[in-house]
Amino acid sequence: QVQLVESGGGSVQPGGSLRLSCVASGFTFRNYIMSWYRQAPGKERELVANINSSGGSINYVDSVKGRFTISRDNAKNTIYLQMNSLKPEDTAVYYCKASWVRLNYWGQGTQVTVSS
Repeated sequence: QVQLVESGGGSVQPGGSLRLSCVASGFTFRNYIMSWYRQAPGKERELVANINSSGGSINYVDSVKGRFTISRDNAKNTIYLQMNSLKPEDTAVYYCKASWVRLNYWGQGTQVTVSS
């Protein structure tokens, strides 16, 4: 069956870094647009970054530009989110999402907490 499993979350001080991973299985990963979303307490889920099937097209929400980097390894069915210069406002549950035509799959999320 379809699975998206995120890992790499945790607690870090402001200015620190984390690298999230999302391993996919059960579908043809290389065909899918992959995205990272996040949801902070009391807020709506928001798109953080996405990457097309080949990795040639990438988009970021303005608040993370220059600090976060999304990438994918189609041979490993994995996407990554390198997060640098983390801020308290980056605190949220981070989810990966796979999209193709009308199909959408979500992972279970991983908590990122940025606090001094």
